[in-house]
Amino acid sequence: MISFNYELDFKLDNETLYSDWLSKVISSEIKNEGEINYIFCDDEYLLEINQQYLGHDTLTDIISFDYSIGNELHGDIFISIERVRENAIDFNVDFEEELKRVLVHGVLHYCGYKDKSENDEKLMRKKEEEKMKMFHVKQK
Repeated sequence: MISFNYELDFKLDNETLYSDWLSKVISSEIKNEGEINYIFCDDEYLLEINQQYLGHDTLTDIISFDYSIGNELHGDIFISIERVRENAIDFNVDFEEELKRVLVHGVLHYCGYKDKSENDEKLMRKKEEEKMKMFHVKQK
């Protein structure tokens, strides 16, 4: 089950559309959906998590904690809406497009994709693009 939680004045317009899409992404990677919690927050909230749990003193758009068991995906994905808005401007894309990229990025990490090396990052970007295209597929 995918759930959305809000720690700031922001709300997805159509949670079901997003959760259905993310469920399809998980299935397309031959994984099973467990409990995945998205927590939308601001920079300050995410910076505190970054400092406390990862020892990093930097702003970031996403932090994911993976509790997956085998092929069943579980975890908490924290997303800074402030960072997503700024990144959308920096990358010259719509906020919604950047938000979808970050949403799927967390799930792709749970599917085993990394982004630390240049080659891993290229594959991650390719997978993000591929999965973002699935968002517009009509739901049956």
